[in-house]
Amino acid sequence: MTPERFAKLRQVLAARQPDLTVLMENVHKSHNIAAVLRTCDAVGIFEVHGISHEGEIPRHHMVSGGARKYVRTHLHNDVASACAVLKASGHQLVAAHLTETAVDYRQVDYTQPTALILGSELWGVSQAAAEAADSHVVIPMHGVVASLNVSVAAAILLYEARNQRQAADMYAECRITPEVFEATLFEWSHPKIARRCRLQGIPYPPLTDDGDLGRNPFE
Repeated sequence: MTPERFAKLRQVLAARQPDLTVLMENVHKSHNIAAVLRTCDAVGIFEVHGISHEGEIPRHHMVSGGARKYVRTHLHNDVASACAVLKASGHQLVAAHLTETAVDYRQVDYTQPTALILGSELWGVSQAAAEAADSHVVIPMHGVVASLNVSVAAAILLYEARNQRQAADMYAECRITPEVFEATLFEWSHPKIARRCRLQGIPYPPLTDDGDLGRNPFE
């Protein structure tokens, strides 16, 4: 860990948005999942949510560019429980879904705590997710095809959210609690040691200003 790398990680983490997230509902193709995660990292999303009956989501490291390591993933067994968790934490649920009540995606206020619901590649958002959503949005289309690839749609929606939040100076100050910030910074900086500490139930040791270990936790 070089001082320059540590400073970069600290800067990136300080700009993370804890109240902007994505819920991927049965997005199965690994390259699409990886592309969405890469965009989430780029716009400063701290964590994402997914529906998975198997307890994991497919990996496709060549597309994600390592973004998975820097975007936390929370998995849920079904869309009802996922939506309930997000609503309980104060998120508005915005589904990318073509309905009669859907509005242009730019009409939504993404400076509010927001969870974007993205449906599967083949079927889109489920009826249950559509009913749980507070609003539906669409991306205007002028071609023959009816929809964009899910990862492309995610990028368009997330960059609109990013632009609104940037204009509102929501990236200017760290919005993560100090406890979560320090723990996450340690995990990003020393992932192997962090994993070993968790397995042995040992608290993370403090870090120096350059990102080095203040002490060896295993001595």
